[in-house]
Amino acid sequence: MATDTDTDGLIGGESGREQDRDRTGNALVNWMEGLSEAAYAYLLLLPAFALLTLIAFYPMIRTFVMSLRANETRGLDPLGGFVGIENYVDILTGNARLARQFLDVGLTSSFPFIELGTPFFQQALFVTLAFAVISVIFETVIGFGQAYVLDQEFTGRRWVRVAIILPWAVPIVIQGMIFFLLFQPTVGFGSDLMQSIGIFSGTPLANSRDAFIIILVADIWKSSAFMALLILAGLQSVDRNLYDVARVAGASPWQRFKMITLPLVMPALLVAMLFRTMDAMRVFGLIESTAGCTTVPSLSCLVVEAMFGGTRIYATAAAVAFATALVIGLIIGGYVLLFRDTEGGMY
Repeated sequence: MATDTDTDGLIGGESGREQDRDRTGNALVNWMEGLSEAAYAYLLLLPAFALLTLIAFYPMIRTFVMSLRANETRGLDPLGGFVGIENYVDILTGNARLARQFLDVGLTSSFPFIELGTPFFQQALFVTLAFAVISVIFETVIGFGQAYVLDQEFTGRRWVRVAIILPWAVPIVIQGMIFFLLFQPTVGFGSDLMQSIGIFSGTPLANSRDAFIIILVADIWKSSAFMALLILAGLQSVDRNLYDVARVAGASPWQRFKMITLPLVMPALLVAMLFRTMDAMRVFGLIESTAGCTTVPSLSCLVVEAMFGGTRIYATAAAVAFATALVIGLIIGGYVLLFRDTEGGMY
C-alpha cells in the first residue's frame, strides 16, 4: 500500500516531467520565433522537400543510372554493363532502335513533322514542343477570355461556370474516345465535314498532320477550363476599388484592362501557363487514345514504347525519360528567368 510520502514523490516526479516538457516546448517556440521569415518558410517547406526527394528526385537519379547501362535483350537481367552516355548519343543521332516503333511516322514532309530521315528522338521532341507551345498559347487566350466573362456579374453565371468547367472533368481516355469516334469515317461526322471543306483527308486519324490537329483541338477543348479556373482566381483577387478610381479618372475599358487587370493577374497567369506547359510536355494518354503513338509520336510515347513495346530496351527508355525531364526542367528554368521580375511573380 502506497504511503503519503510515496504519493507525494510520484506527484512531484510527474510535475517535474511536465515542467521539463514545458521548458522544452518553450525553448522550441522561442527558437522558431527567432527565425527570419525566409528561414521559417523553409522550415515549413521541409516536409514537402523531403517528400519530393523521396518520390521525385530519387527515381530520377535511378533513371539516370539505368540510362548509363547497356540494353540486355537476353537473359533475366534487362540491363547490361556500363556504357556511359552511349544511349544518349544513339537517341540523338537516330541509332537507337526506337525507330522500329515509329516506321509510319513522317511519311510526308508537311507540317508539323520533319523529314523522314530526321532522327526519331528529334522528331518526337519537335512534335512535343510544337504541341506544348501551340496548345498553351490557345488555352491561355481562351481561358483568359472565359475567366474574364465569369468574373462579371450576370444572370445565370453559376450555370455558365458549370458549362465551362465540365470538359475538365472528362477523363483523358473518355476525351480521346470522343474525338476518336468523332473522326472515324464510318461513325462520326467530323471526318466527312472536314473533308468536304478541304481541311482533312478521308482518314484523318491515320494521317500525321490531321491527327496532330485533332489532338490539339481535343486538348484545347479540355484544358482551357483549367486555365480559366486559375486565371479566375487571380481576377477575383483584384481590388474592385481600383476600377472605380480608374473610371472616375476617365480610363477607358482597354486602359483599365492594360493598367489594372493584366498586371495584377499576371502572377496567376504565369503559374497557370507553367503548369499547363509541364503537363503538355508529358502528353501521352490523349495521343494513344485518339490516334495512337505510331501516328503522332511524343517523348512520352517513346518511353512507353521502348519500355513496354516488347523490345526490352530499358536503358534506352531510361535515357529518353531522363532527357525528357531535362527538357522540362529547362523550360521551367526559362519561365523563372523570363518572368523573375514580374510583380508578385515566379518567386
